[in-house]
Amino acid sequence: MSHVVAIAGSISANSKSNELLKFALWHVEASGFSTKIFSLRDMLSNILLADTAKENLYLKQVTEHLNRADAVIISIPFSKATNRSALKIFLEFLPKKALAGKIVLAIATGESQGHLLTINEVLKPVLLELGAIQVLGGLYVSEEQVERDKRGQLLLDKNAQFRFDEKVGELEGKLLQQLDRVAV
Repeated sequence: MSHVVAIAGSISANSKSNELLKFALWHVEASGFSTKIFSLRDMLSNILLADTAKENLYLKQVTEHLNRADAVIISIPFSKATNRSALKIFLEFLPKKALAGKIVLAIATGESQGHLLTINEVLKPVLLELGAIQVLGGLYVSEEQVERDKRGQLLLDKNAQFRFDEKVGELEGKLLQQLDRVAV
């Protein structure tokens, strides 16, 4: 069974980017893959409490799951006052090739389509440096493409929902290809 690790890159527990990440994990789990989610919020508090990165038990747990993972999904909000540098710092705390051999899908939310290229400009170089074998074209959802219903659930517009389904489906397809290669 393939294992997928998710990193929720918002310090807000119920941010739109974290909600999209959870929705992606729900799809991946429904396809039979195991998942584990880690949050930037928990990571940062644990990093600050540890004397050194080597002593950080939370970071060790993240690293252990990454070692077993076949894929990683990272979500992050982009805005004028974004915390992307906090996520980038966390990623830099990981061992040199923590994503070696992994397929990575980045999910981002932002205020406007102007942030669309940020996935490739900010995240992709760091992910490749950490050893990712493939960084799938990211999924970007702008504020005007997502809203919350009366129960607080996210609703994507038709275009964003299509791209979401396409990107998560692409990740699942890549994982199934890996399983087929291992089975042969």
